[in-house]
Amino acid sequence: MKSIMDPISDYHFLNGILGKTVKVTLKCATFQGVLQHVDSSRSIFLNRVKNLEIGTHVPGVKMFFGHEIVNVELLDDLKQHAAEEKAIPTREVPTAVPSVIGRGEPLKQNIEGLNAVSQERQQLSLDNIKCFFPERDQEQDIKYVVIDQFQKNFGSAMMHIKKQNVCGIAAEGVNLCRHGKLSWLQVATTSHIFLFDIFLLGVRVFKNGLQMVLEDRNILKVIHDCRWLSDCLSHQYGIVLSNVFDTQVADVLHFSMETGGFLPHCISTLQECLMRHFRMPYKFISFLEQRRCAVEKNAEVWFVRPLPPVLLNVLALETVYLLPLRTLLLDGIMSDLTTLVDGYLNAFREGSADPLGSTEISCMELPQELRQLTDVYKDRRERALQKFHLNEEGLLIRIPTEHLGKKTAEKEGNSIGSIPPNKAAFPKKSYANFVSLWDLVQDISERVENK
Repeated sequence: MKSIMDPISDYHFLNGILGKTVKVTLKCATFQGVLQHVDSSRSIFLNRVKNLEIGTHVPGVKMFFGHEIVNVELLDDLKQHAAEEKAIPTREVPTAVPSVIGRGEPLKQNIEGLNAVSQERQQLSLDNIKCFFPERDQEQDIKYVVIDQFQKNFGSAMMHIKKQNVCGIAAEGVNLCRHGKLSWLQVATTSHIFLFDIFLLGVRVFKNGLQMVLEDRNILKVIHDCRWLSDCLSHQYGIVLSNVFDTQVADVLHFSMETGGFLPHCISTLQECLMRHFRMPYKFISFLEQRRCAVEKNAEVWFVRPLPPVLLNVLALETVYLLPLRTLLLDGIMSDLTTLVDGYLNAFREGSADPLGSTEISCMELPQELRQLTDVYKDRRERALQKFHLNEEGLLIRIPTEHLGKKTAEKEGNSIGSIPPNKAAFPKKSYANFVSLWDLVQDISERVENK
């Protein structure tokens, strides 16, 4: 049975045959492929595309604009087409919409069922997720927007992103590197999260603005482990990431400073960073466990269209915490500098005026206020060796993150890298788990006086 229809007037019918093999007649050519997606402008996306006029296969997904389409024909002989595809191996992208139109099935019921899925997909294009922000100790609703077509939301999203000084970047796909495939690119600002569907938008999404953002040295990009994405963007799209703050690198530097120069035996995942630095309840980071389970069940889950709502939430959540994590880590890394500067401010004005009368003061010698840093780092190393074990390479073995959630607030207050309650140098709600340089200097001074 063949069904010939006018794509301009039957948008619902196209949604009803998602996953079916169709023949698309354009004004200048004819193609055949599996219908993957239909947008509101009635443009369609085909997978496993074949140019029927010259008999060649087109790799990946191809988009056909609604105004170019003359006719769409639902093909019956799927077995013959499947046999043709076996001769030329191509990667078939799974679809979450089953092929339900068959011989003798009521067309109306099937279209209504699949149209409900389409309406749900459109509704998810603008949705809210609940995020937990430790610095405010409360939940907050954050909007995320799915960008899967150029005619809707794309322009306003790019205008918003280009105005930012800093944004969070994350990505999902299969084997994300030069040999893999990118499916989603997420961009988070302080007020919005944009989920760019790279699978549907194709390389044009970078040429139309994203490449400019990713390479802009005036926009700081916060990424957790930028190596894989950098490799993928460079070799597949010719994009050179620049001005990046990597939270995984910052976590290692933070650990080295708080332990007096030791390095950890391993790097941290995003989940581990959120647990260590934010002390976040497990329910707020369980989305990362959902992501792991989904990928284990289906390695190509990020190419499912429409993407299930739970995975859309995962895409948004793994991006939204990058900006506050960067702020926290940066505060911790800069805390030593801040404390040393405070000591500099008080070095002369709170002391005796006698040494200040001579202009011949040896001002280029390293001041005592800075020399104390050596004692501080020595003290931190001693504390670190009491808390952590060294491996054969001389690296400190970090405490597994599953134990972090079991610690009480009192124990956390006395842990390495935290400030004793009676000498707190940060506000009550600050989550900087850094050893206060000033506190250690004071401790050392007290020990010297007691001797």
